Amino acid sequence: MDKVSKVFWISLVIASAFVGWGIIAPDHLGAVMDQTKAYFLDTFGWFYQLSATFFLIFAIFLIFSKYGKIKLGKDDDTPDFNRATWFAMLFSAGMGIGLLFFGVSEPISHFANPPLGEGGTPEAARTALRYTYLHWGFHAWAIYATIALILAYYKFRKNKPGLISVTLTPLLGDRANGPIGTAVDVVAVFATIFGVAASLGLGAAQINGGLNYIIGIPNTFTIQLIIISIVTVMFLLSAGTGLNKGIKYLSNANLILAVILLIAFLILSPTKFVLDLFTTTLGGYIQNLPSMGLRLAPFYEERASWVQGWTIFYWAWWIAWAPFVGTFIARVSKGRTVREFVVAVLVIPTLVCAFWFAVFGGTAIYFDYFEGTNIAGQNLETALFYVYEMLPFTGVLVVITLMLITTFFVTSADSATFVLGMQTTRGDLNPPNVVKFTWGIFLSASAVVLMLSGGLSAMQTAIIVSAFPLTFALIAMSFAVLKEFQKEIAPAKAKKKRIKISDEEGSNPV
Repeated sequence: MDKVSKVFWISLVIASAFVGWGIIAPDHLGAVMDQTKAYFLDTFGWFYQLSATFFLIFAIFLIFSKYGKIKLGKDDDTPDFNRATWFAMLFSAGMGIGLLFFGVSEPISHFANPPLGEGGTPEAARTALRYTYLHWGFHAWAIYATIALILAYYKFRKNKPGLISVTLTPLLGDRANGPIGTAVDVVAVFATIFGVAASLGLGAAQINGGLNYIIGIPNTFTIQLIIISIVTVMFLLSAGTGLNKGIKYLSNANLILAVILLIAFLILSPTKFVLDLFTTTLGGYIQNLPSMGLRLAPFYEERASWVQGWTIFYWAWWIAWAPFVGTFIARVSKGRTVREFVVAVLVIPTLVCAFWFAVFGGTAIYFDYFEGTNIAGQNLETALFYVYEMLPFTGVLVVITLMLITTFFVTSADSATFVLGMQTTRGDLNPPNVVKFTWGIFLSASAVVLMLSGGLSAMQTAIIVSAFPLTFALIAMSFAVLKEFQKEIAPAKAKKKRIKISDEEGSNPV
């Protein structure tokens, strides 16, 4: 434990207090969180909207800027992982369980209750997928890309610890190493804990839903607690093997299982309808991206409530996940250039996520619209399994899905223990197992407490609140790194200017 920082001990005390509160008085914790969520959604929705848009604009700027050739590492560094493995690792950590939990349930929910217009219509179907793409597309991955890029730059090019506080040094100076820096790192730790704990809770609920469909196991909190306990042992064992073994192998397994499930679903679904729907809604998403990304509906309370419950929640979730996913993506992205990195992280996952939701969500919409099923009436965690009943090979699809949820569960938690270990050991790239195990246990305990205190609503509250102070730090990071980038290119510009002057003087006759 010699490597641990004061961030570890401060975070551990606060995390213990939160878990203890949830165990002793879960109802009280749930009531407080409900009130807090309502306040933040109603008061600061505009702030989350503008912040998410800022990160997207910033990422696009980096692609086309003069900083694009800067390498995330020394000039002669090469990537540690090939592109296929790199993509699998960032994708597994970046979305994971959410794709399976919301793959059917979000588009079909928007189809029945759209943000605009009447539900259950063709226009509602198009709107449903466009807004699902919005929530899982460019904005989300721009947040990840920006934070991961900055962390990777400081770690591999500047040889600095991979901490949020360190990246603020150009703005804060020595104060980044004092109480302000410590506070920033503690906030990042808690955003990571709550963001990942929410995903673990969703994963446990969906595994329980699948087991209920297969063999009739009751869908109860007790069963979900057993599931979390079993998976906790699995991801702690994986965490002990290190980045190049456990996480790498599981990430590749995730990608293989996800591709198998996606292709099988596409073949067994109404394929032509799904592909047509994907094409038209992708175009609509790109065309309407600015207006959807800044929509709040101040004159209509019901529509404003929809935006708060979905769009604002997602922006907060991605921001809360940013230190976790950003640190992990940074760790596996050494040797990439700024332009290559941002293009890859921003564009490819967005297209894959859009296609995923078009296949799963589009199939659910097809059955609801053309065949009159009631998929929209199912619980979020069971909607996917209800769709499977409409398709051949139901049992096989359910088994593959449960395997994929489990591996995503393990990978996300495994990655999170690694990141939390880094954040609380002064940026150590190989944090001690005892630190990773400690955070692994607290991740699972936090998930249980959130489920006990109010389920999805409590998870949303934890994410929204923890993301609020973190957003300020992440925006400051973006301006801080521009100062460092400018220092990178200034000597090169000066050298080019000297060469030009020298050439001009050499060409003048004596």
